[in-house]
Amino acid sequence: MRVYSDLALARHVNVNAPVEAPDRLAAALEGAERARDAGAELKLQSPEPASRAALESVHEARYLDGLRTLSRSGGGYLNPDTAANEYSWEVAALASGVAVAAVESAFMENTASFALVRPPGHHAGANYAMGFCLLNHAAVAAARARALGARRVAVLDWDVHHGNGTQDVFYRRADVLYLSVHRSPFYPGTGSLREPGEGEGRGFTANVPLPARSGEDHYAAAFAGVLLPVLREYAPDLVIVSAGYDAHRADPLGGMDLGSGSFGRMAAAVSVLTRELGCAPPVLVLEGGYDLDALAESVEATILGLDGEAPRWEHHPENAPRPVRDARSALAPHWEGLR
Repeated sequence: MRVYSDLALARHVNVNAPVEAPDRLAAALEGAERARDAGAELKLQSPEPASRAALESVHEARYLDGLRTLSRSGGGYLNPDTAANEYSWEVAALASGVAVAAVESAFMENTASFALVRPPGHHAGANYAMGFCLLNHAAVAAARARALGARRVAVLDWDVHHGNGTQDVFYRRADVLYLSVHRSPFYPGTGSLREPGEGEGRGFTANVPLPARSGEDHYAAAFAGVLLPVLREYAPDLVIVSAGYDAHRADPLGGMDLGSGSFGRMAAAVSVLTRELGCAPPVLVLEGGYDLDALAESVEATILGLDGEAPRWEHHPENAPRPVRDARSALAPHWEGLR
């Protein structure tokens, strides 16, 4: 497995959000080191920033120019929870480049990969920053996979917050499937069952909103009852995981009840499915996660889980939580495996 990152990613500071601190990068890298100490075969690499063409595959040129100008002029405020400093443009472009390198590793060299980046990206849309996010690294990575020849790409988002930016970018497209399991009602207020996509993309957005304090039982039901069946039917050439860890019970923002090991089991479920489908191994891109100890533990568990056995999660309609049953019903018109 390859881990992509760069210590320069710590140079971005968001004064509007102290929890999205530079120390998050060190915690994530510590988790990778722990996984290596536990026996995982890891190769750590530092790639180049994303090219302008790669960024423009997702973001509008005017938005990119404005973000670069703001940062290079010393920084400033983009919205109430997102600010930039003098390094933010270079850091965000580098973070997207890290995600692109991870996709190239998986798709071209058949090697699972983890992009340990900050700031996170899944709230950033084509022309806006939001929720600590400046550029959408997972979306840029998905676009790169398409450019490399992947016919279908899936982005599975398990961050506690719905990835409204990623959903917006691909909402009218069928070549990128967006799946999200997240807390609802919660920030940013999107990700309902009434958001299945539009036009050619109708049915290719699959949201599973869960209530506060949901634990592994609810997540297991969401995977077994919705996410894995839809992924299996879609048969992507590549799966990108927006790997946020703020659904951990220790997280100061999330309000959910997952343990570190839960993320390892979710990673195992995705990894086993990619082997079953015969597609490229998974790519993971770090999103949220704001308790440093929980972040390190969860990254370690995720890396170790990629080589583990699939968890014994089965869908039993009569016992499934109501939110999972509702999600299946909402998506069943689009996916035969949910009927």
